[in-house]
Amino acid sequence: MPAFGAANARLLIVGLAPGLHGANRTGRPFTGDYAGDLLYETLLRHNLARGEYRKAADDGLELVDCAIGNAVRCVPPKNKPLPAEINTCRQFLAAHIASLPRLRAILALGKVAHDSAVRALGGKLAAHPFGHGARTRIGEISLVSSYHCSRYNTNTGVLTAEMFDAVVKEARLAATPQL
Repeated sequence: MPAFGAANARLLIVGLAPGLHGANRTGRPFTGDYAGDLLYETLLRHNLARGEYRKAADDGLELVDCAIGNAVRCVPPKNKPLPAEINTCRQFLAAHIASLPRLRAILALGKVAHDSAVRALGGKLAAHPFGHGARTRIGEISLVSSYHCSRYNTNTGVLTAEMFDAVVKEARLAATPQL
């Protein structure tokens, strides 16, 4: 699954993997599934996207100063990638990070994305543990972590729309140069 967004993005959002009925079907990360509904609605609210999200890759939606990629590039069985898949795909995440010369922050959606981002940045997991709303710094990059915006997490109350809004706001602030 190719990434989505600008090559000059200061914020990179890292998800788990393409969704079977979402990105794998539509060809754009988080497009066509519930997680995308919450993600793109929130990005639009924080001026990180413009246009209209209509659950289709040709809806004209554009990201503003951000990009979206995944820790794992292919749809994993039962949405649970094996450690070997995560490790194999990390090279693509690391290359995506390296291709963004203005990158200032990463928003990791879920523990798998968080752990993969930490390792891709050359950090140690013990020094940068996952936690919703946690913010850490690895080199020049701020890493902000969130529970994944999946239907399961929102239906069970693990993640509310308000919690997700707050973490996206934090990631946007982390990506904004301090004057």
